[in-house]
Amino acid sequence: MRRPSKSTPRISDSYKPFPRQKEFHESGAKYRLFGGAAGPGKTKALLWEAIRQALRVPGSDSLLLRRTYPELESSLLAYFRRDVPRKLYRSYNESKHVVTWRNGSTTRFGYCRNENDVYQYQGAEFLFIGLDELTHFSLKQWQFLTSRNRCPVPKSFACMAGASNPGNIGHAWVKALWVDHTPPPGFDRPELYDARDYDFVRAKLADNPIYANDAAYHRTLEALPEHLRRAFLEGDWNVFAGQYFDVFEFGRHTVRAEELRLEPWWPRWISVDWGFQHPSAVYWHCAVPGHRNSKSETRNTVSASPSFDFRCSSADADTFAEPRIITYREFVQAGLSPRMLAQGIAERSGRERISDVFLSPDAFAHRTSEASIAEQLGEVLTASGLPRPAPADDDRVGGWQLMYQLLESDAWLITENCAKLIDCLPQLVRDDRRVEDIRKVDGDDPADAARYGLVSGGRLAGVGAAHSRFGGLDRPGEVAPLRAGQPPPLNSPGAPRFVTGMPLGEQIARQISATDPTSRAIHSQRLESEARKEFRPKPLPRRR
Repeated sequence: MRRPSKSTPRISDSYKPFPRQKEFHESGAKYRLFGGAAGPGKTKALLWEAIRQALRVPGSDSLLLRRTYPELESSLLAYFRRDVPRKLYRSYNESKHVVTWRNGSTTRFGYCRNENDVYQYQGAEFLFIGLDELTHFSLKQWQFLTSRNRCPVPKSFACMAGASNPGNIGHAWVKALWVDHTPPPGFDRPELYDARDYDFVRAKLADNPIYANDAAYHRTLEALPEHLRRAFLEGDWNVFAGQYFDVFEFGRHTVRAEELRLEPWWPRWISVDWGFQHPSAVYWHCAVPGHRNSKSETRNTVSASPSFDFRCSSADADTFAEPRIITYREFVQAGLSPRMLAQGIAERSGRERISDVFLSPDAFAHRTSEASIAEQLGEVLTASGLPRPAPADDDRVGGWQLMYQLLESDAWLITENCAKLIDCLPQLVRDDRRVEDIRKVDGDDPADAARYGLVSGGRLAGVGAAHSRFGGLDRPGEVAPLRAGQPPPLNSPGAPRFVTGMPLGEQIARQISATDPTSRAIHSQRLESEARKEFRPKPLPRRR
């Protein structure tokens, strides 16, 4: 038998898989999942699987993905530059991140930061598609990519694979497909699901000889909070069983901060979960008002705005966009004194007009003779022109349910710079002893702070329990009375309210609930008259 020339590069010269990695490579399943615990060499196996597929089928294309570019740069691309010898490929396009192998095949490195970024691959054909940290992706993204998994080369076998730890936004659907072998909610054509297509190669830390005896790394994983320890050390996919916010999706409920245009007159408020040993978590929220658009208004308004628009865009009928809450800034840090925390809040708020600061109720307790945490925060906040903190509503069960409802109805958006909150929400699970509540775990401070903001600040956005509908057909559109001491929402019925700094036309439109054109015209004229009276210059006092 003729031996290969010494000049002919071989994968085996650069990559010697561990037994678990070898099992992954030899699987004949259409869709493979490799992973579980941290450290068994998942990313490296995924990279070399793409290389194996590319070299096996000349002229084929393959694709490797991460959710964001920084993740791609620090994982797959870093492994490629470090471990793949230059003699193995013909060229690498640094700007396009495309490798061309010596047999004419290509491998592209990409990322899908936004939900719809997968559509950039529409029309492409890939023999192999690998998704590193698969649980960072949504089911919709995975299903779209399966449609791109095909190869025109005769006798080739198109396949896909993922590598991942438990947890994150895609935990539920990944676990369903590969661990539980059942189609998850939202799976198109569940009757076509075939469990034989999905092979899960479970790997633990001990499967990687490099880390199996690394006592320092083992201690690091042991010191993690229980749910993360079970996920990263033991590869336990049941650790997030009973995921509470299973409706949460990156892309659907998140938005890039630079795409937003938050008007300065829209109500803004802050919510704070105090902590010292545990991190303090602070979030800034903005109420985006509902807006009624006519057919012509909708076309003109939406097309004229280059930024993210919250109003409806249907040109077929009169439409009304419901109010929304936008959580647009995050500040999470441990070890700050109350006054240091307040100073950090003031610096980040700048000159924004903040109407309320809602603080965790336990911060109002007097633990010593010194001023309470709330009082210490208030001293610095008021000196900086911000409101004094008020106790947040701490109804846990009602708060979690409200958060779920807001996500389900797309009434709550989170900017992507609130990274700790986005990471936290998918990892929250139901309490076994009280299924309506969420199990208390280390690292849930961002969720608690957000809950304070949504429940206590919901009245500013016209959402939440204080604004639930009642009455019936004889009193459509009315809202339940507010609790004592609460000001009416900006879009509440009753006496007209006007504020300075907001266009008068928008204020009037928000206070008209009638749909009949004649009624709307009458109400508009009345409100314009009321506004003229309210903004009429006050006469100077007469001299005596």
